[in-house]
Amino acid sequence: MSFRPLSAILSLSASAAVIAALAPVPAMALAEGMADLIITNARVYTVDEAHPWAEAVAIREGRIIAVGSAKDVAVQKGAQTQVVDLKGKLLLPAFGDAHNHPIFGGMSHARCALHSGRSIADYKRIIAKCIAETPNTGAGTGTIYGVGWEDGLFPPNGVPTKDILDSLSTTRPLIFRSTGGHSLWVNSKALQLAGVTKATKDPLNGKIDRDPKTGEPIGGLQESAQDLVEKLIPETTAQDLQDAIAYTVKHFNSLGITSWHDAGIEWQEDGSSAVIDAYKAVADKGLLTVDVAIDLKWKNEKGLEQLPGLLKASARARTLGITARSVKFYIDGVIPQQTAYMLKPYEGTKEVGAPQIPAQVLAAATTLLDEQGMQSHYHTIGDAAVREALDAVATARRSDGKVDTRPMISHLNVIDPADQPRFATLGVTAIFQPLWSCNEPYMDLTKERIGAVRSKYIYPVASVETFGGRVAYGADWSVASADPVLGLEVALTRTAPEDKREPLIASEGVTLAQAVKSYTLDVAYVNHLDQETGSIVPGKSADLVVLDKDIFKLEPRRIHEAKVLATVFKGKAVYGSLDAAAR
Repeated sequence: MSFRPLSAILSLSASAAVIAALAPVPAMALAEGMADLIITNARVYTVDEAHPWAEAVAIREGRIIAVGSAKDVAVQKGAQTQVVDLKGKLLLPAFGDAHNHPIFGGMSHARCALHSGRSIADYKRIIAKCIAETPNTGAGTGTIYGVGWEDGLFPPNGVPTKDILDSLSTTRPLIFRSTGGHSLWVNSKALQLAGVTKATKDPLNGKIDRDPKTGEPIGGLQESAQDLVEKLIPETTAQDLQDAIAYTVKHFNSLGITSWHDAGIEWQEDGSSAVIDAYKAVADKGLLTVDVAIDLKWKNEKGLEQLPGLLKASARARTLGITARSVKFYIDGVIPQQTAYMLKPYEGTKEVGAPQIPAQVLAAATTLLDEQGMQSHYHTIGDAAVREALDAVATARRSDGKVDTRPMISHLNVIDPADQPRFATLGVTAIFQPLWSCNEPYMDLTKERIGAVRSKYIYPVASVETFGGRVAYGADWSVASADPVLGLEVALTRTAPEDKREPLIASEGVTLAQAVKSYTLDVAYVNHLDQETGSIVPGKSADLVVLDKDIFKLEPRRIHEAKVLATVFKGKAVYGSLDAAAR
């Protein structure tokens, strides 16, 4: 079965053939001086439109000093230069990730992680093991807490029920956050200890899932309703935060990633932040082998009065050498639970969801942040949320012109056709999670909720790019795998690797060149690092990745077979080794 139109495959193959046929470019070099390292006899894809392919790269003191043919780059060789012959292997700029949650992800793998589960039976087995291995000392509530259940395994609305957890324990609170972080699944003991009953009202921007006949809580807590049991979850220590960051760094480096955008951290009104402090501690230990840009989370329960605190937090981070010049706005929720904000009602209902931030507040905040040179980043799932974010940017643009703040809108599960060209006209980068753009259980719930017409506009990546919009990729890890190689394949095929389902709107697949740029230079752009990294050109940091297979020569549905052999950050291997990669 063909999972990509033949014309598209031929177009991709032809494009790759044309590029491959180009003669290696003459060496482009910086100032005189011998290289510390020369990587030669490689297939170097530079992500530089002027010179997309080369054979060799010379590096000195962590920076690229020459790119071009093996012969021309060889002039940079001195007596002490290390030379690595890659024997034709593919060398790319190191990948970036424009949207992930290093703390949430790292911590979710450190506690009772459900990520490996593929069924309710799997979840029960994992949780039972966690209960058995975690003694209840009596010093606290004895809570078992974890992350990683999939909404799609709980049809028809993605809401799990307490009876499943009650079968495992009615004496200890069991609390599990969904892989997306928008929902909690709790047992009766957790509800009892938190005082959540039939009489408890839904909090602002939240929902207690209830039995439609009795009104009793059934075990699901959506959005801000999660806070009702927050006091039962074990506190996170400073060391926990540092360990989570260090875990994520190591994991991401193993996937060829050397830059990320942390999509939302907590901060205090005085400008302090335990997470910023944790980043500083990890950096001081020499373990932060990634470039990091951080979003400060907008507090939805407050208004514009929080701006001074946000600016203090950003300034304090800067004094510590940490970049936190962005603000994350959570405008809506998710589609299966009908908390995403839609332009028209969900199928068979009168509900459209609701924005968690009033449009006028969002527009005013965006404008004021723009004036301070801060970047706005919006979580949007529904098409109405996307429009509200674009409208906020448009308001800011009318106020101060095109300030180089590089606003971002993430997720974009559904974009109304009228809004697809606006990313280009407003200079907004669309942040997509490529692994989400395929048919799978969660997508089945999504389609059922929004109907056939709106299902034509799910993750319209190619359309946004056709209109001239910039696209950057981020996994939203740990919601999905952070592996860029897997993401590249799905970006092209709109089908999960080795899955036999039909593509999800095959026409929205992109070319490999577009996808690689979205994982490299465009991530660097939203992080304000495009002059520093994201492509292989002289003057930039030597942030590189070696793959064992040439993805430009693979059939698109085999791209996932490629593995990272070595990851280089600022000229030094942070995963694998170049010598081993050369064997």
